[in-house]
This record gives sequence, structure tokens and C-alpha cells, in this order.
Amino acid sequence: MPRLSRYQILQHVSPVLEKFFKEKGSKIYSQVDIDSILSVNKRIWMLAIVTTSENFVEFLMKKNIIKIFKIELPNRIVCKYVYGDITDYEIALSINKDSYCSHYTAMFLNGITENIPKNIYTNMEQSNKFGAQTYDLEQINIDKAFSRPMRTTNQIVEFNSKKVYLLNGKNVKNIGVTDFKVDNRTFKITNIERTLIDISVRPNYAGGTQEILDTYIKAKGKCSVNKLLSILKKMNFAYPYHQVIGFYLEKAGYSENVLKLVEKQEIKYNFYLTYQMKDKLYSERWKLYFPPGL
Repeated sequence: MPRLSRYQILQHVSPVLEKFFKEKGSKIYSQVDIDSILSVNKRIWMLAIVTTSENFVEFLMKKNIIKIFKIELPNRIVCKYVYGDITDYEIALSINKDSYCSHYTAMFLNGITENIPKNIYTNMEQSNKFGAQTYDLEQINIDKAFSRPMRTTNQIVEFNSKKVYLLNGKNVKNIGVTDFKVDNRTFKITNIERTLIDISVRPNYAGGTQEILDTYIKAKGKCSVNKLLSILKKMNFAYPYHQVIGFYLEKAGYSENVLKLVEKQEIKYNFYLTYQMKDKLYSERWKLYFPPGL
């Protein structure tokens, strides 16, 4: 009797492979994951020693056990292997390890916007190279920074007719990041309070100032301003974003007691609601320039 080929052996154990992936449930695998699965189970499944990861993947795809997503980044191509039904959010989060949904995506998932965003925003925190930092601001430097366009990421990928913005924010030890459950699966998103902070800091990732104001209105009764201010303090921004947050809270109709909580922080500098405003009005209370129409 002739010896079975590597593909014939794979065919013979096909039910075992299907059961293995089914028991693991819907999941996204990297090439490293696939290599590990094959290495650990090759002897158990009595596969041919010469069976490579390429052989293994090719067979699994031919049997429709897994499917492949090729994600083209500006400087590399990432391959992900998927078993079962996976959301676009999970695919987006699989690109960068330890990332979470943020900004407009978190607004939508937290139910604080009625708009359905066309894009997906994920954030992976930078390594904490310098520890705690202190900042010495000067008004002239603030004015110069906000007279220019907001810096935006060039790490943008497309799949399933969506753009995914791969943000790389400052290291804040995942403060305000929580689990979001959908269809018996869980992934990470920013909570409502952290989301309100993030969109105030980077308005272009949230649809602009009017959309952000609408979000603050929608968040009334769902968020804790004490919690928001606690998170903001721990995030230790160089710029006085509490002035931006106080302005939005006032415009959204939050109570005077809430506004006074924000005013406990020093309001020293003139600041800006967004970047590169051609026309602007000024709030004396928050020492803040903002666009007309809000």
C-alpha cells in the first residue's frame, strides 16, 4: 500500500480540523497563531512531518474552514485568518496588538451619536518611554499650534469598503477602556467619559465640533463628569483641554454645579476648540476661541 501524501493525510483528518476550529469559536488568527497551532498539533493529528504552514493554510481555505483577509498597510501587508463570523471592528483591532476602538467608533458603540460612521477608529498606545511628564506652556506656542491643521495619522487601511484609522495615542495605561460585548464576543472600546475626552482633543476624528456638541448632549444622563475629570487629570495632557470640555458641557446644557467642577481647574491660557479656525468667537468664561454657529 503506497504511503499517503501530506494532502491525503490532511483530507483524512479534515473532520478533526473542523472540530478543532469550531470548538475554539469565531476567531481571528495571525500567521504566528497558525504556525503555533500546526507545531503543537502536528504529531497529535499524525500529519506528515513535511507539512508546512503554507500546506496547512491552503488546505483549510480549500475546505472553507478558514478565510483570509489581506490588509495592506502603507509599509506592509498583514494577513489574518478568520474562522466563523467576525465583525469589522474585530478585524480592525487585530491589526495592532492591544488596540481598542476609539473616537467616532466609540461614540457609535456607546450609543452617544445617532450617526453611523463610515470609518473605524482604533487606538494603540505608544510605549511609555519617559514616565510622568511636566509641561511649561507659552501662549505664543499654543496660538501657533492651533493656527495649523490638526495632525492626522497616515496609517489608514481599507477593507470591506471601510477605512480604518490606526491611531497611535499617548500612553495612558488604557485608562477608561472597557469591554464591549456583541454576539457573545468581547472587544475593547473607550467608555463614554474617555470617549468625550478623546473627541474633544482630536475633533477631526469625531465629525467636527457640531457633531461633538451633539454627542455631549446625547451623553447627558449617561456619563459622570466627576469620572470624566478624574480620567482627564490622569491623562496629563500638555494643553488645558478642561476648557474645551467645560465649553461643551455648558453649550450642552449641563447644570451650573457641573460646570463649577470644571472651573476648579486653573483657566490661565487662551485656548481653542479646534484647529485652523478662519472665523472665531470667544468665550470669556472658558477663555476659549470657537467657530461661529455653535
